[in-house]
Amino acid sequence: MKKHTIRIVGGEYRRTPITVPEAAGLRPTPDRVRETLFNWLRHFWQDDFQQKRVLDLFAGSGALGFEAASHGVAHVQMVENNPNAISSLRAIRNKLDALSVRIHAGDALHVLERTEMPYDLVFLDPPFNQQWLEKVWPLLPRILAPDALVYVESENTITVPEFLTPLREQRAGNVYYSLFMFAAAQKTDNNA
Repeated sequence: MKKHTIRIVGGEYRRTPITVPEAAGLRPTPDRVRETLFNWLRHFWQDDFQQKRVLDLFAGSGALGFEAASHGVAHVQMVENNPNAISSLRAIRNKLDALSVRIHAGDALHVLERTEMPYDLVFLDPPFNQQWLEKVWPLLPRILAPDALVYVESENTITVPEFLTPLREQRAGNVYYSLFMFAAAQKTDNNA
């Protein structure tokens, strides 16, 4: 059986293949979608990735987190609980010598409950049809920096929590993908 691979689409590690591990519910974000997402991020961050801290909460293949590292973010924290995926993530990180990438083997909700680090960007690409977003929303605001962005992939349109302001939304096949801004930043801007 031929292993499925995807490639990092931009930045320092551009064209690096990522082998997609066998794991239930794993759907790596397609190249075209990642390219669109990072075009959005370049726009909203004025192409300045260097001081950004990123949380890839359901890392899976690592496509989103490694793409962020490739674009030069300061820190990428990946969270994954599947042993095959964790081994693959560590192998890719070591191959790339990606010093900005940290990999946590564990539960996404547990990490959200315990982390005290404010993040500038959170990737939420959980396994579909398991109501993960509903479990994540109540825990998310406390870890978001004031101007944080949140990227979400879902199997259908989502009910957006009040603390997020929609910025961009598209659909690719059966996947909806959206970029939001933490609403605290919007309120601050409006009161200025």
